[in-house]
Amino acid sequence: MIAGRRFAAAVPLVVFLGFAAAVGSNLYREVEDGYSPSALPSALIGEIHPPFALPRLVEGPPAVNEDVIKDSVTIVNVFASWCVPCRQEHPFLMLLSSDPRVKVVGINYKDDSNDATAFLQNEGNPYVAVGTDRSGRQSIDWGVYGVPETFVLDKAGRIVFKHVGPLDEKAIANELQPLIEQLSATANH
Repeated sequence: MIAGRRFAAAVPLVVFLGFAAAVGSNLYREVEDGYSPSALPSALIGEIHPPFALPRLVEGPPAVNEDVIKDSVTIVNVFASWCVPCRQEHPFLMLLSSDPRVKVVGINYKDDSNDATAFLQNEGNPYVAVGTDRSGRQSIDWGVYGVPETFVLDKAGRIVFKHVGPLDEKAIANELQPLIEQLSATANH
């Protein structure tokens, strides 16, 4: 009877130690290996992007189609006006849009077109084209789990990088800028 009570009392401690070990392992991997639990793999890396055939918003930039991204390094950003992290990353998209080496294209995800248009009018429009994906079907073809997500395409239209979550200063400096430089240099040879 006493052994049973001790065992029952030890179970929460064992569970806690297991949880602490898992968290500690992830933290160690983040520091040592650059592991990020938010970095979801994409089966589309290295593949030609899914077809673009999205209608434009009620007002604003042109619709998204193949002609918009032809022969350019392209950043495709999936966003929504109702998405708080999308609003947080917006200044960084504005910064990226000032880089003449890239085109920034938006896919407006499951959003009201009028709300998305008002968002871009109020916050600024970093996109050379914005397509609206009301049903979310096109975004699913891209492997989107949620918003925001950002993809980088090379000049041939291959997906070379996927960033899940809001872009920030660190993501721009450590991930996107080096990739843009590499793709731009490769494209000029």
